[in-house]
Amino acid sequence: MNPNDRKYSKEHEWAKVESDGGVVVGITHYAQDQLGDVVYLDLPTPGTELEQYNKLGEIESVKAVSDVYSPIGGTVITVNTLLIDSPNLVNEDPFGEGWLVRIKPKDIDQEMANLLTMEAYQDFLDTEAH
Repeated sequence: MNPNDRKYSKEHEWAKVESDGGVVVGITHYAQDQLGDVVYLDLPTPGTELEQYNKLGEIESVKAVSDVYSPIGGTVITVNTLLIDSPNLVNEDPFGEGWLVRIKPKDIDQEMANLLTMEAYQDFLDTEAH
């Protein structure tokens, strides 16, 4: 269920390093499932500086408003503008079209090492999140 080509945070976000060194960030299937139907996202604008594990934005669902935390620090390069008109993409395809932001990382090696592998994240879900 969770792709092996990215790393995960205990706050249920993922980070995927792209070939150009940028990092795509989104929320996990577990997170979107817990939220329910996503109706609105408040995401940072390009140029915003983010710190690892600090608040990135908010996701509003039919159930609640939840903070989203950045799994990696750096500068926001791009925001997924498809989510403005179709926030439900976060529910439908959290690991694909439902990505949130693209970041130019500060310290990619150290910060990616701080995150969980797919296996470690699954173990975390099995023991902590349920």
